[in-house]
Amino acid sequence: MPVPVPLPTYRQLTERTDAPAGSSWYLFTDHPERGMANFAGPHELLRAAGSVVHGHAFNLDYALDAFDPPMSKSRGVPRHRITAKHDQARDDVLDGFHLQAATQVDGLRHRRASGHGFYNGVPDHEIVPGNPRLGVQMWAEVPLAGRGLLIDVDGLLRDRGTPLHHTDGPALTIDLLDEALDAQGCHVEPGDLVLVHTGWADWYLTTTPEQRAETRARRCATGFAQSRAFAAWCWDHRIALMATDTFAVEVLPVLADSDFRDSAPEDDGMMHQELIAKLGLPLGELWNLTALAQDCRATGRWDSLLTVKPLNLTGGVGSPANATALR
Repeated sequence: MPVPVPLPTYRQLTERTDAPAGSSWYLFTDHPERGMANFAGPHELLRAAGSVVHGHAFNLDYALDAFDPPMSKSRGVPRHRITAKHDQARDDVLDGFHLQAATQVDGLRHRRASGHGFYNGVPDHEIVPGNPRLGVQMWAEVPLAGRGLLIDVDGLLRDRGTPLHHTDGPALTIDLLDEALDAQGCHVEPGDLVLVHTGWADWYLTTTPEQRAETRARRCATGFAQSRAFAAWCWDHRIALMATDTFAVEVLPVLADSDFRDSAPEDDGMMHQELIAKLGLPLGELWNLTALAQDCRATGRWDSLLTVKPLNLTGGVGSPANATALR
């Protein structure tokens, strides 16, 4: 991963004049279209192998049809058909398969930086099916793998007697990340694949149908406040992935005081453009972190060997995560 040494801080990124302010464009000279996934290289993978001590494997994906209907009204649930050309054989087909309707990773095609373009300046006309530029296959051909570090915000706040009220869609801050890490007695290391457990997905799937319908209608979901501080936290820690059990990583509806109202007008100030299109950060959404979080709390260990293997779809925008944590 040849990059300038030392790497610029996020504050220095916001002062760039040779690329969009706040971006990591052109800094990764080896595998440039993998973005911040480059932070998890061979050294980080070997280090993560030491996290496997008990021989337990945890699935971090919900079923493809778990969120029915999906929170995003533009997505649908896949319908599974089994076909047969004769009575001794079976094949199957998924109709209406939206790759980002359940547990997923957002690829670097998912958002464009308003006024600038896709990550690293890849032109719009190359963001088409079959063209490999910025496709999610970049993270399938060389899978995302390294130390998964779970940060249990849900557990922290429950221990304090102030659990999250997901019906309100609370906005989370980086202070909660740092306080949870301190309570867990651990810290983020460069190349970590960060998993933030809030309890939102488990709440959404187990609440009443009426509450789910209301939450979907309001497009209301717990997540991180749209702030430069969050982008700085991700970049300055040199993480390779930010995944949560929430719908969009960031809080919805977008906060009125979002730091990105001017830079992301098409999305009302969403942070996705800053994280994906500018920093090149893989984002994981709707991850199933419940069982892993329980095991982390029971063992007092918060790390795992994490593998994320998106579909090898040339030019894919996003993909089911196919994520596994080994401990």
